Amino acid sequence: MNWRVTEPSSMTSSVAELTRTLVSIPSHEDETDAGDAIETWLREETAARVTRDAVGNVLARKGPTGQDGDGSTDRPSLALVGHHDVVPPADSQVRDDPGREGEYLVEEREGRIFGRGAADMKGAVAAAMVAFRDATPPDGCDLVFASFVGEEVGGVGARHAIEEGFVPDYAVVGEGSTNYSKPGVTDVVVAHRGRRGTTVTAHGVASHASEPDAGENAIYRAADAIDRIRALEFPAVDVAGEALTGSVAVTEIDGGSAINVVPDRCSFTVDERTVPGERIDFGVLSDIPDVEWTVDQNLPPMLCEDDAFAGRMLAAARECQSGDPELVTKPHATDAGWLSQAGTTCLVYGPSEPGEAHTRDESVSISVLERCRETYRQVAETWPESGGDDRSREENAR
Repeated sequence: MNWRVTEPSSMTSSVAELTRTLVSIPSHEDETDAGDAIETWLREETAARVTRDAVGNVLARKGPTGQDGDGSTDRPSLALVGHHDVVPPADSQVRDDPGREGEYLVEEREGRIFGRGAADMKGAVAAAMVAFRDATPPDGCDLVFASFVGEEVGGVGARHAIEEGFVPDYAVVGEGSTNYSKPGVTDVVVAHRGRRGTTVTAHGVASHASEPDAGENAIYRAADAIDRIRALEFPAVDVAGEALTGSVAVTEIDGGSAINVVPDRCSFTVDERTVPGERIDFGVLSDIPDVEWTVDQNLPPMLCEDDAFAGRMLAAARECQSGDPELVTKPHATDAGWLSQAGTTCLVYGPSEPGEAHTRDESVSISVLERCRETYRQVAETWPESGGDDRSREENAR
């Protein structure tokens, strides 16, 4: 099916309408159609230089006048970042009416938009698109928009973009930060956990179970390794006045071939939620014979140590809502981890609330979408900054 935003002028003033359009487009197996809609809207609604890379990421850049100019990327830059892939929908989130089979069902009621991807994170992408269009970046600075593919499967799009040279100076990633410190506010996330998945394999020598001493039981060696891992302290780091604590858990185990055979192999997986600068040390297993470990996935954590950037974001967040947002931490990994690891100073700020993403009744608040749009716009028009009062910035960061 060829999806296209056919009447961009009809939805340019409404983040909600753009959100509904994006949410309706299936993107759990193939993000192409959603990327097409985003690219089309940006080309028709902005004068920015819009590109689509080899994996399907949609990128746009504009300078102080809203024009691309010579395409230079050596100016200070701020990026508004999201992703347009989603997890598979529930059956109730897919249309089955004639002519629209397979399209995602989108509903609006009680001030919220319901549908797969509304919270995670097409609503934030729509808010960033409108803010990108409307904002004029500071003199001498570039404003960038990026919507990545493959975030839900390990940051495929972000990693590709970084490998191709996409490393903005600053980024606001639109993942959820609403209702973290208290109900009714959208907070500013200055750090989040990462995730490292590791497989530990113990090798032994097989023998008949009637003669266990003739072999070396790999399950026993694996059990010794599990005991060592269970004894490890969870990693932790102090951020924004609170402890961001990781976790470690053995989550799967596989070993043995028959009830009467001493096994020669046993493996188990370890899920580790990492924090900035800290990891568990698998070296504690090194003195157990014939035990090895392999890292299968390593989603990096994120930490913003730039008080001025955090202060400007927090000030904008306060200007755009009646509540009192705070600097907070987030338990989930996001593409901000990949960007931060590459050298971008990142923050997370977005409309999704805890408990909304990936659910059968996923939804997002329209008023919070507008709040995020305006916050993005304000930050995009005031950051990066070339001067200013460092003392006032530090006050904002507190």
